[in-house]
Amino acid sequence: MEKHKLLILPILVFVLMAGVLDRPALAKVTRLTVFYPSTGTIKNLQALRENGFLNIPDLKVVGVYHTKELTDYQEAIKYVRSNNLTWVSFHPVSAEISEQDVFRQNACTPEFVEFIKNSDGIIFFGGPDIPPSIFKEKTSLLTIIEDPYRHYFELSAIFHFLGGLQDRNFKPLLDSKPELPILGICLGAQSLNVGTGGTLIQDIWSEVYQQDKIEDIIALGPDCWHNNPYKKLRPDLNLSSYTFHQLNLLPDEFFIKVLGFSKKDHPRILSSHHQAIDQLGQGFKVVALSSDGKIVEAIHHTRYNNVLGIQFHPENYRLWDENFRIGLLPGDKPDNYWNILKNNPPSVEFHRQIWQWFARMMEKSSNLKTY
Repeated sequence: MEKHKLLILPILVFVLMAGVLDRPALAKVTRLTVFYPSTGTIKNLQALRENGFLNIPDLKVVGVYHTKELTDYQEAIKYVRSNNLTWVSFHPVSAEISEQDVFRQNACTPEFVEFIKNSDGIIFFGGPDIPPSIFKEKTSLLTIIEDPYRHYFELSAIFHFLGGLQDRNFKPLLDSKPELPILGICLGAQSLNVGTGGTLIQDIWSEVYQQDKIEDIIALGPDCWHNNPYKKLRPDLNLSSYTFHQLNLLPDEFFIKVLGFSKKDHPRILSSHHQAIDQLGQGFKVVALSSDGKIVEAIHHTRYNNVLGIQFHPENYRLWDENFRIGLLPGDKPDNYWNILKNNPPSVEFHRQIWQWFARMMEKSSNLKTY
């Protein structure tokens, strides 16, 4: 009997050690949760990885969406399968949600809890206009509502994550994971603001610049454009709907204090939106403006220092495609977005630093996991 005990003991030690050795392998996985996992979103993430901007070798992406959204996510699923993107998976949510339930606990709350628990980073991507009734305003004739349930789902997630002015007693889920990086891009930045109780300018040109004629908007000059006005004026020319303009980085704020840029730096960014942040949501401050100071281009959270909203598009896969050619203005020789960034320093480095910061924060969050 003693002999058998001596044989069993090394086996038990080996099994226990194997379990310990497996833990670092599990801990290496870095999980990114993305809302609106469309085909375009997947292509953007794919390009960011392939070009070294989102350099996380062990990255696992989970695309989450509500089943009542109008986007055909089956196309994205087919794209992932046909391109063997084994690092991407999808998580549909079917729990009931309505406009009345957005800013309180609801049937989606357990899902939101799991997103925070199982994520090392979260991104909210671009998209259509938020229904103004959600932020208690009447709807402008220029607001285009396309997919209400996407907004209900994403805004409720943001409210659960960060809390908001809608209910100051609500306990944000990020209190349990305050260093978790969350990035909002274009609509995503607007959603971060509205989800925490802020409001939006429903149409920049008519409300901010008091212009309602395209020719008068063109006369303002490119640094006052936030999408390309020539796209409407000359649809026959197949021009880009995007435009490029400079940023003003505010002194002693995120891009200068954290990413190391100077207030003398004016990176050019890719832009396509007609709405913008107006009154700030709970916990946010402005960290970048348009060159004329009239449009909020980035917001940063004062309580959760890895939550950032940017009104521009550093994720667009066309930015890194040197074979892509398109015109911005009538009469222009078609060029690629990459050349525009390269010829306007520190634009490339600015884009790279945003993604390197986000990747570092994700890996830091992953390393904090315990099993």
